[in-house]
Amino acid sequence: MIEFENLLEDAANALVRKAQEDGQYAVGYTCYHMPEVLLNVDNCFSTRIRAPRTGSIDIATYYMSNYTCEYARSLLERAIEGGYEYLDAIAGVDACSAMNRCYEHMEILKCNSKPHFFVTHTDVPYKIEEYTIDQVMIQMRLRVLDVMKEKFGTDTSDAAIYEAVKEHNEMCRIMTEIGEYRKLDNPPITGYEYHVLCLVSYCCPTALITPLLRETLEEIRTREVDAVSPYRARVVVAGSEIDDLDFTRILEEVGALVVADRYCYGSKPGREVIEINEHEDILRQICRHYMKTSECARYMAADKIQQRRDTVDALAKNFRADGIVFEQMKYCDFWAFERPLASHILAEEYGWPVLSIDRSYNVRNSGQLRTRFQAFVEALEIKKIQKGKG
Repeated sequence: MIEFENLLEDAANALVRKAQEDGQYAVGYTCYHMPEVLLNVDNCFSTRIRAPRTGSIDIATYYMSNYTCEYARSLLERAIEGGYEYLDAIAGVDACSAMNRCYEHMEILKCNSKPHFFVTHTDVPYKIEEYTIDQVMIQMRLRVLDVMKEKFGTDTSDAAIYEAVKEHNEMCRIMTEIGEYRKLDNPPITGYEYHVLCLVSYCCPTALITPLLRETLEEIRTREVDAVSPYRARVVVAGSEIDDLDFTRILEEVGALVVADRYCYGSKPGREVIEINEHEDILRQICRHYMKTSECARYMAADKIQQRRDTVDALAKNFRADGIVFEQMKYCDFWAFERPLASHILAEEYGWPVLSIDRSYNVRNSGQLRTRFQAFVEALEIKKIQKGKG
């Protein structure tokens, strides 16, 4: 696990550097709306951008205002520091204004000096219809695949895309099998460990990280666990972007085992197998998969709002959680609307104990957060005691 944690210390980690030394191009992205698998075609590999160990974000705040998402500001701060010079491209989506401004400043301030470096944007619809799937498919062809072909000589044929899907699905099956162990009464893997594995699967080249994940799965299969779980409660974490391991670490240190997740940079969505048939255009199938499985609060159609609530409810039931932690990064426009309402409905209509919080991008050792987690765990314990007496 230490090897994986080391890979998360720096965006340009050892596996990223190795892939580039082998002649591959690193394409950075931040959002699930950008199909990860398309960035892994032929001589390219995807790396989901983070800003580990972020300190001051004063310079980025000067450009973006202190009322914008801390994640976007942290990325811009790191870019200004030269932290993304290793990237060969950024594949962005028009999902939120804060991230758009982040990408815009990266270009204007020339934060990457590579001559072939480019930033591309694609639009994201607010609902899913046949014509919006066609719209996304066309944009992925013209603004992503065609640009990769022009700049890097990438093979973007259907056969190359299919190979990328095969590789992606193999990694997803491994991650899913590891995640299934969390359904056990006393899992051989903690939520923190799974969070680490999930993050490296996004931040490292798929072809290089998959063998290491497979080895980890074999090791987990043979792990011996204590007779009794050391945790006091089981929880699902849902909400906006989390790539900060300290969030999960603090939650588990106070006794809450994270048994499932539904957040950006997590396993749901993102680590599901992409089902492909031979009768329909493969690019259209991929675009439909990402649109259908997306749990992003940007989708405002009634069916998508209901899907998000039902997904969290199903995860909590399937993984036998005692409660739900619903989080939102400060100043995230979409989740600022989603979190309060969803938290209320999950508690009042679905009957789940819910802790609803907003948080900073990097929580570090937040005493306030730890106190709220402790109080929630104690409340869950009291509920279990009362249920037992009843």
